[in-house]
Amino acid sequence: MSDSGQKNVRLIKKYTNRRLYDTQTSTQITLHDIRQLVIDEEPFQVVDAKSGEDLTRSILLQIIQEAESDGEPIFSSDMLRGIIRFYGPFQGVLGNYLESSIQAVIDIQAKAGQQSSQAWSEYMRSQMPVMQDLMGQYVEQSKQLYLNTQNLFGMMPGFPGGAARSDKDKKDKDQG
Repeated sequence: MSDSGQKNVRLIKKYTNRRLYDTQTSTQITLHDIRQLVIDEEPFQVVDAKSGEDLTRSILLQIIQEAESDGEPIFSSDMLRGIIRFYGPFQGVLGNYLESSIQAVIDIQAKAGQQSSQAWSEYMRSQMPVMQDLMGQYVEQSKQLYLNTQNLFGMMPGFPGGAARSDKDKKDKDQG
């Protein structure tokens, strides 16, 4: 989390007994409390009480895992497999894409004037068919842009739109 440049970053210490301690309020807190800090857009950092190591990402991942276990998950198994496949040389591309996409949804939410996640959820449920269609179009356009870029640079042999497909197309043209 890049909150280190912000003033008044709330410091949360994690102890070996897995307890979280909010140094601002001098109280023990839970993952639910940290989730509320995220929702309230309160800057914070979680550090190991002994070593000082930044544990913020690890705690945020725990919160996501807990939220995914409750109710209806955001990430399907296929989506998680796809994300795992991107780890390696192209993970920065996916990370930037996901971050930009999530920021776009947050910006839409802000522009729509939604003040609470409950109001936003109700709005989204009523707009679900329209939003699904728009998101489907967005995903398809993003996919085509990505494939066209790969085809242009021939960066990924064997990948749809990559160099291997171009080689096959050349063979087909030679035979025709």
